[in-house]
Amino acid sequence: MNTKVTIRTGTREDLPRVLELIKELAEYERASHEVINTVALMEKDGFGPNPIYGLFVAETARGIMGISIYYWRYSTWKGKRLYLEDIVVTEKERGKGMGKLLFERTMQHALDENCSGMMWQVLEWNEPAINFYKKYGTKLDDEWVNGTLEADQIRAYFTRQA
Repeated sequence: MNTKVTIRTGTREDLPRVLELIKELAEYERASHEVINTVALMEKDGFGPNPIYGLFVAETARGIMGISIYYWRYSTWKGKRLYLEDIVVTEKERGKGMGKLLFERTMQHALDENCSGMMWQVLEWNEPAINFYKKYGTKLDDEWVNGTLEADQIRAYFTRQA
């Protein structure tokens, strides 16, 4: 990598750029219509009295070019785990080692926080990401099916039950 990259803990002032990168990832994953998050929500959720996520940013002289967003998860079998929600490197900077720096900083944070490990998801068609993770000896699981309920679905369920 020719450009000097600094990996640091993200701040609330970084959030507008962080949200831009999140939207860039959503577009790459063909799901930009799914993004409902806002800077205000991210500020409340990450920098309020009870933060529920943390983040690292990859910064160059040109600004923030990548992010790693994580939160804590608890496994009844393994205890405290770091859940890597997203690593995003802006498209023009991919393949230059920035994702590696972010991922390794996040791995170190899991150790620093006495986690039993870390976990994340990757889309089955995202070959570049899968190949990246395999370099670390990652176990990719094909047994579990993801479940999701959106808030409007939960409300509709309870409305039907009333």
